[in-house]
Amino acid sequence: MQITIRKLQINDEARWRVLWEGYCHFYKREPSEAITQHLWNRLMDSTGSVNSIVAVNNDNYVIGIANYVVHENTSTLSPVCYLQDIFVDPKARAKRVGRTLMDWLVNEMKNKKWSRLYWNTKEDNYLARILYDSYTPHSGFLKYVMKNDEIL
Repeated sequence: MQITIRKLQINDEARWRVLWEGYCHFYKREPSEAITQHLWNRLMDSTGSVNSIVAVNNDNYVIGIANYVVHENTSTLSPVCYLQDIFVDPKARAKRVGRTLMDWLVNEMKNKKWSRLYWNTKEDNYLARILYDSYTPHSGFLKYVMKNDEIL
């Protein structure tokens, strides 16, 4: 199977939503239509900082997604990229789809001269960690999250 990475397109919405929902369920979050629609709108805004790429097979069928945010940073001179969400269709796993998405982002980091590409994953997400560890060791930082329960 040949895997091609390209920017998310408007006609990808239905398939992107299926994979987004799978991602939410993987992390034990119930998908919210309001959040999903808001994210989709942000991804379609070419002037925003939230972006998405998709992995497609030979039939141009979307088999993986990666949503990322390019932002300024207080300790660098150039922007950094946060890979916020990456998800591969379970039927397409172990076929280098995740690696191909990651490789595209690494190349984009170099081409756009971002100072850093970073991401988080759950400690027990062992399959993903095998892939991630092949790029770089984990940073050793712990993530703390405080939620505002008054806002979605």
